[in-house]
Amino acid sequence: MKLSIITITYNSEKTLADTMSSVAMQTWKDIEHIIVDGLSTDRTLDIANEFPHVALIHSEKDNGIYDAMNKGIALSSGDVVGILNSDDIYTHPNVLEKVAELFENPAVQAVYADLHYVASDNTSKVIRHWQSGQYRIRRFFFGWMPPHPTFFVRRELYERFGIFNTTFRSSADYELMLRFLLKHKVPATYLPEVIVKMRTGGASNASVKNRWKANREDKMAWKVNGLKPYFFTIFLKPVSKLRQYLQFQG
Repeated sequence: MKLSIITITYNSEKTLADTMSSVAMQTWKDIEHIIVDGLSTDRTLDIANEFPHVALIHSEKDNGIYDAMNKGIALSSGDVVGILNSDDIYTHPNVLEKVAELFENPAVQAVYADLHYVASDNTSKVIRHWQSGQYRIRRFFFGWMPPHPTFFVRRELYERFGIFNTTFRSSADYELMLRFLLKHKVPATYLPEVIVKMRTGGASNASVKNRWKANREDKMAWKVNGLKPYFFTIFLKPVSKLRQYLQFQG
């Protein structure tokens, strides 16, 4: 069972070593770690080359993070694909072993887990606990989605149902999960533990303006898939994030 892990980089010298180390220390060794770089001008590529476990480093200009992810998928050869960005880290050495064991069951098509948002300068400081919970198809209508860095799927699903829609600038991961899980009813298996730490500062949450744009894209994600959300669905998505933050801080 080969796992392809795709890491997207662009001037990521401050955080990349942590990401790379978290993959290198995994007990599951049948890993294809692919680095897709957007022509970094700092030490990103030097750092990537310091890790002998890396299968491929691909560096060229891209049209955004989702275009880079699509390039990584096209370059991958694993049975299962996961995406770990350059400011994310796996929480312990057995993460990929646990994921691979679930996929040993041929009925398992997708796996997701829980995630911690952590301070950008201190990955031990948890800001928000994203507890996904068991998957039920109706949960999408109430603002639910699994955290993308914990989302693993069989590579053949990208071939059957398509890759990331790059017309979306900040919500292509949400659109893809809607397409896979809700539209095409791909069964998803929940791994009930935190497997990824993500540094705060995602593209869709950086400002009120960006959040408004992301909400508009979230609405479009339903439309392009011929799906009809409840009138309150899009508004509940950011509310669910705020609730997770307040519950953890409280």
